[in-house]
Amino acid sequence: MANVITAGSDALQMHPLFNDEEARFLEQVQAFVEHEVLPNTRAWEEAMAFPDEIWARMGDLNLLNMAVPREFGGPGYSCMTYVEACRMLAHGDPALSMNVAAVNALAVGHLVYFASDEQRDKYLVPCMTGRLKMAWALTEPDAGSDARRVQTRATAIEGEEGWYHLNGQKMFITNGGNADLLIVIARTGEKELSAFLMERDQPGYQNLQRIPTVGVRASNTVRFDLVNARAWHTPSSFEEAIGLLYRGRLGIAAMAVGIAEKAHACALEYGQQREQFNRKLVDMQSVQNMLADNATELEAARLLLHKGAAMFDRGENVVKISSMAKLFASETANRVTNRAVQIHGGRGMTHDYLPEKLWRDAKLTEIGEGCSEIQRMVIAKQELRG
Repeated sequence: MANVITAGSDALQMHPLFNDEEARFLEQVQAFVEHEVLPNTRAWEEAMAFPDEIWARMGDLNLLNMAVPREFGGPGYSCMTYVEACRMLAHGDPALSMNVAAVNALAVGHLVYFASDEQRDKYLVPCMTGRLKMAWALTEPDAGSDARRVQTRATAIEGEEGWYHLNGQKMFITNGGNADLLIVIARTGEKELSAFLMERDQPGYQNLQRIPTVGVRASNTVRFDLVNARAWHTPSSFEEAIGLLYRGRLGIAAMAVGIAEKAHACALEYGQQREQFNRKLVDMQSVQNMLADNATELEAARLLLHKGAAMFDRGENVVKISSMAKLFASETANRVTNRAVQIHGGRGMTHDYLPEKLWRDAKLTEIGEGCSEIQRMVIAKQELRG
């Protein structure tokens, strides 16, 4: 577990467009991962929770407001910087990387782009600093990949402009059990959906159920009911709100690349130490083939990820490339972690070695923020449009 791939120098050589501030930030993220995240990843998984103080710590590091423009009090880092930070975090703890990716792209991102001035004035700074923890609540028992099946209803509160009562159920909500403030997608009409700001600390938020998961166990994923929960409408359409997923998918792609990089590093290290039949594992052709496949697929996944981030920073359409990056990176993470377990043999199935955890954590990247099947649908639709 001691080895961590240092991403800083390679990333800076490939992408000289990082400014000095972004470069210093990424160096701080790398140090944070090495000294404060990786040493605790097993403990966090066993506790099924992150320590409360981690949020303020990440706020201090600008990990919760990476892409917030300077005019709103953020550092205004590029999408390239955002994906590099998520990738580095995944070397230390994939669940933390997933939460940071979602908070930045979906939750804080929604406040920046779609909240009113009054809403931003109340919530944005506390959320950026980690004093208010956030989650984005779309998925329901009958609405996952088919987001338009959302049944949570929003009913206007008479005499309180902009305020609604929400009734429905949400599940598989990343960081939902920690969140003080949720962005909730709800139905305002037969065909209309929109987004609402909802504080969790209220009588309308009920029946919290922690959902244990196979991987990314430290993330507090929950299911909850809303019964006349008070929520503040944000002036955005469903199409606008759901558009935040494109940057979010790049964040999950970065998480997948980081998982795969760490698993590959573990496989290399173990293969160089372990001997069988009087030679090291890395001297065996079968193991070399696995390492070669890992290296090739990782290079391709990184290139797709960086292309997507560069296109986003140039203001180009990233619908197709973000789906491509997430699809390929997530399936690469699945294959690379599987090979890492295989190279470790029986030890790879034990908690004494990291690959089994990375193997479990990697599966989420093929499901969250649009499963692989949805990504292929998106890519095909874009291709058919010409």
